[in-house]
Amino acid sequence: MEINTSYPVIFTLSGIRDLWPKHLFILIFLVIYLLIIFLNLTLIITIMIEKTLHEPMYLFLCNLCFNGLYGTAGFYPKLIHDLFSPVQVMPFVGCIAQAYVIYTSFMCEYTTLAVMAYDRYIAICRPLEYHNMMITQKVAKAIVYSWVFPLFISVPYSLILNQLPMCGSDINRVYCYTWAMVRLACVPSTTLNVYGYFLIFIFVLHAVFVIVSYQRLIVACRQSNESRKRFMQTCVPHLVSLINFTITLLFDILFTRYGSDDVPVAVRYFLQLEVLIVPPLLNPLMYGLKLSEVRKRIFQTFKQKINIR
Repeated sequence: MEINTSYPVIFTLSGIRDLWPKHLFILIFLVIYLLIIFLNLTLIITIMIEKTLHEPMYLFLCNLCFNGLYGTAGFYPKLIHDLFSPVQVMPFVGCIAQAYVIYTSFMCEYTTLAVMAYDRYIAICRPLEYHNMMITQKVAKAIVYSWVFPLFISVPYSLILNQLPMCGSDINRVYCYTWAMVRLACVPSTTLNVYGYFLIFIFVLHAVFVIVSYQRLIVACRQSNESRKRFMQTCVPHLVSLINFTITLLFDILFTRYGSDDVPVAVRYFLQLEVLIVPPLLNPLMYGLKLSEVRKRIFQTFKQKINIR
């Protein structure tokens, strides 16, 4: 059965055509991407060079910033290149790779936020056991888990998708996403549909874990002024990042699977891009401004550089 005769060489990212005037959007996205790189690298370098920040909470924050750089690297360079180019195309394998990077970064963001929720639960609800429980080996295992689990659990989906014959090549977005390729396949794939819902279910379990952790945190904060103070200092940035990312990811999933082309263009672009713009900018800003130790170290570093000059 010669089903591969309809296999397309490239996909066309037709969603980019509506970004006009292109030079304005090139400038906007270039500034956003450079700002994302600057803010996340600033926090990463500050945490890595300051030994006083080599604590679980700051190491998890460093991991969150690494993930922000990883996910946006799969999106912004290609988008800016396409805005310069007269044609916006992506090879089939390249499209799968871009979708893999973007969506594994979403998953890694959530696993990292779940690990951070557990860390805050131990720090506030069981403070006497914190240093015994959050030892270096456990922190390292948690960081490895936050990356390895999303990267490996997504491999089967990409491998199955790579075997599907395609009967279309137009993706009405500014980046590749797996559900579009599934809909363009010549044959229905029940396996991918089931596996997609399985992935969603796995991260719903992570969300439940986070909710339970915060429920216990809130109960603990009612019993102690010290716990309430620590919650406001260290949990508020995490909670803001978590709520923002959960809502934007939920909208992305719903729009990806059930959205219509009749949705206004501005709304469509907001739903596509918000999850790739706000979290990578919000995370370093929220933590850099709210966590006093991080803020103090960043200011000291910049002050030293200015004095040297």
